[in-house]
Amino acid sequence: MRKKYVEDSKTEQFRLLKYEDINGANRLFGGKLMAWIDEVASVTARRHCEAEVTTACIDNLQFKEPAFLGNMVVIIGRITYVGRSSMEVRVDSYVEDEKGFRRPINRAYVTMVALDEKERPKEVAFGLELETESEKAEWESGMKRAELRKQRRKEGF
Repeated sequence: MRKKYVEDSKTEQFRLLKYEDINGANRLFGGKLMAWIDEVASVTARRHCEAEVTTACIDNLQFKEPAFLGNMVVIIGRITYVGRSSMEVRVDSYVEDEKGFRRPINRAYVTMVALDEKERPKEVAFGLELETESEKAEWESGMKRAELRKQRRKEGF
């Protein structure tokens, strides 16, 4: 199996928060951020598998800090684990200040499935070449999360 590096499919998106992104509490609307996370995860997975993808699962979506009108939000996706037809994408979201300092506001793990021409799951053509200890640790954690997802499906989640 051919392999790609994590950096090959890494995706960064920048958003300047506008009025339509803000909720009644004058903070970033969580649903808006969730949509952006899904979009970044999709682009990251498509870059890795070179095929259409669909979202299968969002794990561990943690809102850590708020973001406000005028803040710049940076969303970064990277592949952490590759299964037979699925890929796990870690998506980190930050608020970046004028000096470039980034404060984490969210982390999510999104499972994307590669699709064939008939929109059925297909085998991911590329494995993942792990270069750093951090990437290896993410892979191990991704394997555990994949097993937990399988177990939850069996239990009816």
